[in-house]
Amino acid sequence: MVIYDTIKWVLKQTCVNNLINTIQGIPRDKSVVVFDLDGTLAESKVKIDLEMGLLLAQLLVNKKVAIISGASFEQIKSQLPDSILEDTSVLNNLLVLPLDGGSFYVYKNNNWERVYAQSLTDEEKKKIFEAFGMAFKDIGYIQTKKIYGELIEDRGSQITFSALGQHAPLEEKEKWAKENNNKRLVLEKKLKDYLLNMEVEVAGLTSINVTKKGIDKKFGIEQIIKYLNVSKEDVIFFGDALEPDGNDYPALEAGAGCYKVSSIQDTKKAIEHLLG
Repeated sequence: MVIYDTIKWVLKQTCVNNLINTIQGIPRDKSVVVFDLDGTLAESKVKIDLEMGLLLAQLLVNKKVAIISGASFEQIKSQLPDSILEDTSVLNNLLVLPLDGGSFYVYKNNNWERVYAQSLTDEEKKKIFEAFGMAFKDIGYIQTKKIYGELIEDRGSQITFSALGQHAPLEEKEKWAKENNNKRLVLEKKLKDYLLNMEVEVAGLTSINVTKKGIDKKFGIEQIIKYLNVSKEDVIFFGDALEPDGNDYPALEAGAGCYKVSSIQDTKKAIEHLLG
C-alpha cells in the first residue's frame, strides 16, 4: 500500500509540474500545439469563430496544430472555420484526433487520410448499450421529453450518450448542465461499475463517452508524438477541463506542458502570446 501511495504521489506531482499557470509562462518554442475543441476553441458543437480561425491559421504557418476531441470526425470538420478549410497550405499542418484519440486524421494530397481507428467490436458495443440500460434503471434515470437527435450514438470507436440528444441547442445544453450535472456524475459512476474494462468519462455539457480501455487524450497525444517523431517536450496542450476529474486531465499524464483556459477568449489570448 505504501509503494502504491508513493507511485500515486509521484504521478500527481509530475502532472502538477506539467501545468503552466500563466499566459506569460507559456513557452513559444513548442513545435506542436494541441487543442481541446468544445469549451476551448469553440462553444459546444458551434463553429469556430472568425477571429479564432484567423489566429489558428497564423499558428498553422509555422507549427503543427492538433485538435483532439470527443466529437466525431465529421463533427470536428463541421466546426472548422472556412479560413482553414479553404487553405490547403495550412491544412497540411493540421492533425485531427476525434473520439479523444480513438481515431486520427491528417490532410495529405488534397484529401483527408485516416492514420488509424481504434474501433469497438460488436460485442463491446452490445455490452456498452446494455450497461446504459442497466445504469438508467439503477439510478431511476428519467429522460427529458424533448430529444434532439440520437440519445446514444455509435461513433465506431466510441459510444456517446447525450442527455438531450446529439443535436441539442447550446442554450438548452447549458441549462440542463446547470440543473442536472450531479445526475450525470452518478450515471458515470454507475457505468464505470458495469464497464470495468472500458474508459467512461463525462464530456462537454451533457455527454458521457465510452471508449476502449486506454483511449483518452493521453493516448492521443502519445500518437501525435509518435506520428510526428517528436518528444513530449515539443508539445503543449490547451484545454478547459484539466482538473483531476476533467476529460482533459489525461493530457497532463502524457507529460506534455498544459495550460488550462477558462473561456474561448482566454484561448485567443494564449494563441496571441504564442504568435508573439
